[in-house]
Amino acid sequence: MNIAFFLLPKQEVAYVSERATLRQTIEKMEHHRFTAVPVLTDTGEYVATVTEGDLLWYMKDHPEVNFDNVHQKKLSDVPLRMRVQPVRIDSQISDLISLAKVQNFVPVVDDQNKFIGIVRRSDILDYCADMLRELQPHGRGASTET
Repeated sequence: MNIAFFLLPKQEVAYVSERATLRQTIEKMEHHRFTAVPVLTDTGEYVATVTEGDLLWYMKDHPEVNFDNVHQKKLSDVPLRMRVQPVRIDSQISDLISLAKVQNFVPVVDDQNKFIGIVRRSDILDYCADMLRELQPHGRGASTET
């Protein structure tokens, strides 16, 4: 099995440009109901991941920023507190799982760091749960007898 099995392709992923404004970022996250989204360059390279917390901390630390002027502030001014590591599409599945333990999703890049999609931790867990169910005889739960 390889990482591509779990890949949610770029065209199905919400992401923002590193040149986005805070308003554009907030609106994208609100529209899709995500708490974090990947940040990409204009050429499609993965840069980082921005979280709701990053935006909230920035606004807390900059009281001059409010919802009336948030369209004037650049996402690039926001310090990103989490370092969401990507994995290359040709990496080992163990590398993916190691990252998914500590990240809700893992950005996937090609050999030129071009963003090609994400793997959601929930998809990995669903797959593992399905495998465990298949290992149980006739779909029965674990025995409670001692």
